[in-house]
Amino acid sequence: MFDKILIANRGEIACRVMETARAMGVKTVAVYSDADRGAKHVAMADEACHIGTGPAPADSYLLGDEIIAIAQSTGAQAIHPGYGFLSENPDFVDAVEAAGLTFIGPSADAIRKMGLKDAAKVLMEEAGVPVVPGYHGTNQDAGFLQEQADQIGYPVLIKAVAGGGGKGMRLVEAAGDFAEALKSAQGEATTAFGNPDVLIEKYIQQPRHIEVQVFGDGTHAVHLFERDCSLQRRHQKVIEEAPAPGMTPEMREAMGQAGVRAAEAIGYKGAGTVEFIVDGSDGLRTDGFWFMEMNTRLQVEHPVTELITGVDLVEWQLRVASGESLPAQQDDLSITGHAFEARLYAEDVPKGFLPATGTLTHLSFPESCRADSGVRAGDTISPWYDPMISKVIVRGPTRAIALSRLSQALAETEVGGTVTNLAFLGALAAHEGFAAGEVDTGLIARDLEQLVKAPEVKPEHKAAAAMQALGLIDGSWETGFTLWSDMRRSVHLSYQGEPFEAMVEVDGPDRQLWEFPDDPDAQVCANRIGGGWVLGGDRLPAMSQSGNTITVFDGYGLQFEVVDPLERASAAGGDQNVIEAPMPGLVKAVFAEAGQSVKEGERLAILEAMKMEHSLLAARDGVVAEVLAAAGDQVEAGAALVRLEEADS
Repeated sequence: MFDKILIANRGEIACRVMETARAMGVKTVAVYSDADRGAKHVAMADEACHIGTGPAPADSYLLGDEIIAIAQSTGAQAIHPGYGFLSENPDFVDAVEAAGLTFIGPSADAIRKMGLKDAAKVLMEEAGVPVVPGYHGTNQDAGFLQEQADQIGYPVLIKAVAGGGGKGMRLVEAAGDFAEALKSAQGEATTAFGNPDVLIEKYIQQPRHIEVQVFGDGTHAVHLFERDCSLQRRHQKVIEEAPAPGMTPEMREAMGQAGVRAAEAIGYKGAGTVEFIVDGSDGLRTDGFWFMEMNTRLQVEHPVTELITGVDLVEWQLRVASGESLPAQQDDLSITGHAFEARLYAEDVPKGFLPATGTLTHLSFPESCRADSGVRAGDTISPWYDPMISKVIVRGPTRAIALSRLSQALAETEVGGTVTNLAFLGALAAHEGFAAGEVDTGLIARDLEQLVKAPEVKPEHKAAAAMQALGLIDGSWETGFTLWSDMRRSVHLSYQGEPFEAMVEVDGPDRQLWEFPDDPDAQVCANRIGGGWVLGGDRLPAMSQSGNTITVFDGYGLQFEVVDPLERASAAGGDQNVIEAPMPGLVKAVFAEAGQSVKEGERLAILEAMKMEHSLLAARDGVVAEVLAAAGDQVEAGAALVRLEEADS
């Protein structure tokens, strides 16, 4: 076994690897960028070394040569890549091994064989793994690809061969739409991956995304059963579970063996995932699943497999990489119970799931769940990296109990300092169709309006925030008053930009009467009972405050702002003449020119932030007066990018 390893990653996965390494008595070395100097993974490691010249991944976590040099200088014997960054870079693997170090993962050859979707599908066909009907060849002539799509039959899916995360992917439902969709997919693929090549696949009407966890020692492989990752939004996984609902023993055996054949066909070593697209229109059938791709690394959703099998996959990675054979044979592995994982992100759901930044003023998870997180209270969600806060993971003896535990864990999770997708996750966990196991990749899109419905803000919530703002929770009843003042006070707050006034009459140390002038029927009586406050029959929820922001931990976290009425904005609509950056990021492209006429909704620029591209649109018809940014500029939130001429009055 290794004495010391370097983790070439950050955040949640770096912390996850360190936990297992520490339990095995293996010392760890962390690397960190400028933005991560005070990060959790840095504090957890036995040693930590600064890397690069800036916070961007290209200037830090993607510097393979520098990472290898740090490993050598610190005496690390192996490098664990985590996931993302360099985890599936075969050239990095070659360089690690050339330096006399061990790469904790598959060989460069295995990564290369699975790196391009078209070549991987040909290899899988040869290994006897079922593949979706389609064209995976090298002929990229537009007319030829149109002919292939016509032969496959619509609808078809155009996919970038070097793609991932839904980029370079287009659904085409009719022959007349193919040419435009192809051009769009190739353009996006070129921008994202530097490779315009695509493949064409038959589109499955009621698709489910079921993947098989495999583990190999370079010669033999086993599978650790399946995970269902069908609950997706724009091809991004949201909630994963294991085992898959509706799975039959025959289907599990067929999929598991297909995964093993895939791994053994490339001499796979370490943890990997074989992803299948499954036709869920008529139950799960052994002739209704097809290979999509293989992820040659540990997956984000690996904890659900760990919880149902009792296997620590990171421990297995370290043991096999250090020269051991497979820690278990197929017959040794079994499933116990059911597990779910929900991905908690800093993102503004009402604004189209826009990734968010901010300092976490409060962060707490219930003891009933496993929370794999790379941040702590006081840490900042940076614009440079993925905005994941944590993975909330639960297990139960049955799917129904596990799902109930997930709902409870999400309801008890507390995040202050940034907006999150917590309410969205809670709505998914409560979705009737999902609870019944009726899942497919289109569920979220079909029911999105219901799932993003804003939580109800009750007068009790407003009163709680006002009590916090006036210091009337823990202090004596005289707090905030003088001998010469009335026992009535008011405070101005806002919720999601809507201001309101809260007025209180303090009736002794244990009773407060709250009113809201804008809503005369909304009155709340707060009573202190047994040392705790009760508002309208419910106990006062937990809260946190940072500056003027108060978070009430009910309804998955409700953020109120304390407002100075003298500073309230006089104009409500905002300036439609200026197109601003909604968050810090890199200006990827600018399409506007001075003097150009534009229409409302027309794309004027693209901002890259949080590993995603965001189109910035004209708020009205008009003429461009000034272009204030250029492609390649790094801008802060609120920076003006394009200004339109003043509209005629």
